[in-house]
Amino acid sequence: MANDASDTLARICAQTRADVAERSLAVPLKELRARVRDQADVPRPFAQALQLKTAQHEVGLVAEIKQASPSAGLIRANFDPAAIARDYEAAGAACLSVLTEGPSFKGDLEHLRAARSATGLPVLRKDFILQDWQVFESRAAGADCILLIMAALGDDQASDLLGLARALDLDVLVEVHDEAELHRALALPASLIGINNRNLRTLRTDLATTIQLAPLVPPDRIIVAESGIATRADVLRLAAAGASCFLVGESLLRQPDCRHAAAALLGPL
Repeated sequence: MANDASDTLARICAQTRADVAERSLAVPLKELRARVRDQADVPRPFAQALQLKTAQHEVGLVAEIKQASPSAGLIRANFDPAAIARDYEAAGAACLSVLTEGPSFKGDLEHLRAARSATGLPVLRKDFILQDWQVFESRAAGADCILLIMAALGDDQASDLLGLARALDLDVLVEVHDEAELHRALALPASLIGINNRNLRTLRTDLATTIQLAPLVPPDRIIVAESGIATRADVLRLAAAGASCFLVGESLLRQPDCRHAAAALLGPL
């Protein structure tokens, strides 16, 4: 655990390590490796989908599917990952993000499987990836991309996990929330840089985080602004700072019509 991690992040990561220890007893790494080796399904091009939107000067929407969060509590009582995924795809989202962490977000890998089966979109597994076992688990479950949170990982851990993911043909979204983490992330060979507007200490969001950090990101990387994005005006404000892609969940999921809400964010940049 990085020294600057918040209590919330530390608690979730500790729970994740305990959960992985338990799950890996039931499904050893050797078995996961075999599942990945025998898997016929080819990962969908997550990074490429966002690069295409960026090249076309259009919003690259990573539409998120989650039932709850530590900051918001229960977000959507009527929760059907497949139906939500179909709505997002119909709206024009470039990719999906699916929360799979259980204790704090009420997530499950079955949500990812259901969403991916219901659409043709590439899917990010949104979770707290800390160990090799989870990378293999992600690939075996059908994820196309994984999230690596710099606040939860040391530099060597992040590098090793990214290398393993790429070896398994998974894309990687590397998430930062301050300048120190950004510099660490930029030292990695990662094309996707997520800037989280949520402060991991207070759980408050501030779009100024992306506005401050985005200009520091070289033009050969794709910036994915995360958290606190609710309107087309928010999208345009962050795009002016350099973001071309946007991971949005809570503001969409609180609306009765997810498809309409997602479509309202899209358009030229």
